[in-house]
Amino acid sequence: MSFDFDLDTSVDDCPVEFAVRIIGGKWKPVLLFHLMMGAKRYSELQRLVSRASDRMLTRSLRELEADGLVHREVFPEVPVRVEYSLTHDGETLYPILAEMSRWGTRRQKA
Repeated sequence: MSFDFDLDTSVDDCPVEFAVRIIGGKWKPVLLFHLMMGAKRYSELQRLVSRASDRMLTRSLRELEADGLVHREVFPEVPVRVEYSLTHDGETLYPILAEMSRWGTRRQKA
């Protein structure tokens, strides 16, 4: 098998471990996938990821925002409206998330 990346890395600088630290977890990839379709309000994300608790949903979104993958925009309205969207850096995950979706679809059908 041929790879177009370096497999000779130490444990401390493994790029896959680094990526998993940022986008890994039960809900982060799912949130990123749903945000690929466009900006979403918190209530929309709650419906789309209904098995996640409010605490975990909020925590995951905050971590993704802190890592620069998700943008949180607060609109000064009454009641306050908050929307989440992917940043440019978050959009670079499209190919990875799309392939995960295709892989998941194939596995579900198997």
